[in-house]
Amino acid sequence: MDKLECFKAYDIRGKVPEEIDANLAYKIGCAYADIINPGTVIVGYDVRLESPMLAEAVISGLMDCGVNVINIGVCGTEEVYFHTFHKEQDGIGGGIMITASHNPKGYNGMKMVKQGSRPMSGADDLKTIHDYVLENKKQMKTSSSYGKQVVQEDKSEYIEHLFGYINFAKIKPLKIVVNPGNGPAGAVLKLLEKHLPCEFIYINAEADGNFPNGVPNPMLIENRVVTSDAVIAHNADLGVAWDGDFDRCFVFDERGSFIEGYYIVGLLAASFLSKIAGSKIIHDPRLVWNTQDVVKKAGGIAVQSKSGHSFIKEKMRQEDAVYGGEMSAHHYFKDFAYCDSGMLPWLLIAELLSNSADKLSTMVAKSQDAYPCSSEINYKVEDVSKTLSNIENYYKPQGAVIDYTDGLSIEFSDWRFNVRGSNTEPLLRLNLEVKGKNISIAERIAEVEAIII
Repeated sequence: MDKLECFKAYDIRGKVPEEIDANLAYKIGCAYADIINPGTVIVGYDVRLESPMLAEAVISGLMDCGVNVINIGVCGTEEVYFHTFHKEQDGIGGGIMITASHNPKGYNGMKMVKQGSRPMSGADDLKTIHDYVLENKKQMKTSSSYGKQVVQEDKSEYIEHLFGYINFAKIKPLKIVVNPGNGPAGAVLKLLEKHLPCEFIYINAEADGNFPNGVPNPMLIENRVVTSDAVIAHNADLGVAWDGDFDRCFVFDERGSFIEGYYIVGLLAASFLSKIAGSKIIHDPRLVWNTQDVVKKAGGIAVQSKSGHSFIKEKMRQEDAVYGGEMSAHHYFKDFAYCDSGMLPWLLIAELLSNSADKLSTMVAKSQDAYPCSSEINYKVEDVSKTLSNIENYYKPQGAVIDYTDGLSIEFSDWRFNVRGSNTEPLLRLNLEVKGKNISIAERIAEVEAIII
């Protein structure tokens, strides 16, 4: 199998060793060094069993090409982001995180950023690295001088930065169920817990790359049960679960009910607008009505962007937006170098709960009632482009408002949906929302499905 199949739209990801191994990781380190010319690079890695090996190989490639490395050890992706932008003035020119996030056991990969934690996309930077590696399989360029490695695993500056987003003095003694999924989030939670008056109830807390309780992926409905049950059993105020590199967190209310990321975007947007009036909020086009409504009522400006971290981050910089959110539970923050964080969202929600007499379920109920939505539904199709064309041809004569920002968005006065192709698989992804509870989501889904299938 061609090793370079691990290069995806936004990152590098594949099976170990079939699609990515130490040899390829070394070459990627060399390519990154030569193309980006970063001076010094932050390198971190998750708890997967193969991650230390791949990190060592990447570091060797970087150092052989004259690049210095600060190895921050086991961490989450956002820690690499943080140190890359936080230490930019110290000559940090990029960051590499070894992770496969929520992918199954046996997969691994890399997420890479440039100076200031600016994203590297598949359309330009990743393709350049891909081509460099492909053209230099036998002989990689190395430097006459070798880089140096420093190990700095202290998390205190990162923890201090997280607390800068909330009014620490007003946090109440909440009871919070936390589920790191045996990933690296547990170590950070232990440090945060020391400074918060909250009671943390840990489940799947120990870091273990064997993933004895399953790979941390709360997007899977079956993986949510353990967190939901724990919230109910402990009568907690809040439940939070993380994916494998904790760049996303997934939230449960005090009843143990999972809250779709769509409604969390509205909640956080309103929170930021209450502090920074008139700000711009970036959102993706899959589900939009609630976010647009919340932002307008809070006196902000909602701006739509194509889905995906590189597009959201670019749009936030262009618009000088304070916050950006995707329904997939990616949340981006201006003061976090426009990067996504899985720790900041739940801290901000804890602050909201501390400042309100309402329960979390009450805070999102109005939005859930006003704009019910489907979860994302995936369909295997033979030809994504042809299926999208069929959908457009069906609805266009009906007077639908059509938007092409990302895939195809079809909008009527009381319901809308977005369909878009996967960047990595022959899948079509459907997200649908309606206005009010009197319109059947199931019927609308069945109508669209009849065209897809």
